[in-house]
Amino acid sequence: MKELIRQDIDRLPEILQEAMQLSLRYLQHLDAGPTAVIQPQIDWPALPWEGLGAKGTQHLFEQVFLPNIVASSGPKYWGFVTGGTTPASIAGDWLTTVFDQNTQSTTGVGDCSALLELQVVNLLLDLFSLPDHYMGAFVTGATMANFTGLAVARQWYGQQNKTDIARDGLRTDIPVYAGTPHSSSIKAMAMLGMGSKQIIQVPLMHGREAMEIEALKTLLPADPSQPFILLASAGTVNTVDFDNFEEIAKLRQDYNFWLHIDAAFGAFAACSPAHAHLLNGWGQADSITIDFHKWLNVPYDSAMIFTRRKHATLQMQCFQNSAAPYLGNPAEQFSYLNFVPENSRRFRALPVWFTLMAYGQLGYRRIVEQSINLANQLADSLLGTGYFHLAAPVRLNTVCFTVNPDFADRINRDDLLHCLNETGKVFMTPTSYCGKSCIRAALVNYRTNPEDIGIAVEEIKSAVQKLLYP
Repeated sequence: MKELIRQDIDRLPEILQEAMQLSLRYLQHLDAGPTAVIQPQIDWPALPWEGLGAKGTQHLFEQVFLPNIVASSGPKYWGFVTGGTTPASIAGDWLTTVFDQNTQSTTGVGDCSALLELQVVNLLLDLFSLPDHYMGAFVTGATMANFTGLAVARQWYGQQNKTDIARDGLRTDIPVYAGTPHSSSIKAMAMLGMGSKQIIQVPLMHGREAMEIEALKTLLPADPSQPFILLASAGTVNTVDFDNFEEIAKLRQDYNFWLHIDAAFGAFAACSPAHAHLLNGWGQADSITIDFHKWLNVPYDSAMIFTRRKHATLQMQCFQNSAAPYLGNPAEQFSYLNFVPENSRRFRALPVWFTLMAYGQLGYRRIVEQSINLANQLADSLLGTGYFHLAAPVRLNTVCFTVNPDFADRINRDDLLHCLNETGKVFMTPTSYCGKSCIRAALVNYRTNPEDIGIAVEEIKSAVQKLLYP
């Protein structure tokens, strides 16, 4: 083993060159790469007694697994909300691996990568036009961002009742109001011991996924001093709907609550002057979730939890390493490991810094507006076929559509999706909205262009014809 590692160190330029060549081949063919692989059959090799070395292992990977790689970072993968990777973010991510920093303290003891993370937070506040009363921290994704924000909210609730939940444990139910919460928030509540079934469901506006504010008021505590948590959405998964943050903020005049906004990808409406109004009032939130491996188009895994600076003590109570003197005194130095769940933190800020500096505010405005325009183009094309109806208007980047009732007895949604996705040309996902079986396409990849929309529509029409005339 020692000899193999020494040989690989000596051959490192060749190893990196071969990895680069493989990367370039993949990226050069990404636009035409398969968006799905149906039931791959892989003959996995056993763990070798003597290693193969880095080059031998890459060659084995290319033979065994590479044929099954899905082009999920490509322009026609519209399932979930999956972005691509800009050239600058790829470079930043490679260097993140090379530098291998554990981003913790700003003192420079160990490493000073946290200094760059703090600067990236400032750049992001500018990008999203958020006030500087927020601090930010990188986490793995929206799930951990929602977990972190709700953990601090839980601690705040305890403080209102003169208890320290992080120290003493959860002794009572915590009221959490929500309209259309993302599954990751429900999962976070389960992990936090708050209970995944404890959400108080707020009635929605007719034909919307946004909370009905007047209905919300009827559910709130009779005693306005009683604390609660309000979980709001900035871009729901099915229809990219937004709760009314301005009206919610007005409730603070009479009620005592923590406002957490899940803006995993809806936050990017701030980049488009024509859509920024959807976020009016969101700067009143106590915590905000934003995902970057979605519309920012950086590699997995990358997201941020923004919290108000005035809640820093509560956040430290949740996450500080109080029984680890070797990690330093939290009262004497800023260290991210006392503000988020992870002690070991990859240098996630570097790919984000690279892409923000490379393309700037105008670049991201163009990416966001291009996605919105293409989503509308896709919606118009689907309507033009006569086979589909929109389940909801296209508010931002997602098209939620259903089969025209005239064809519903002959076109089954799941059969259509299977027929479409197995081609490997385009990938979409099923969903349910207003009691209807729907199909959902989410466009956030900077590579997607009008030609991709045309290809997708032709593939959809072809799938329909197969079902109508088997």
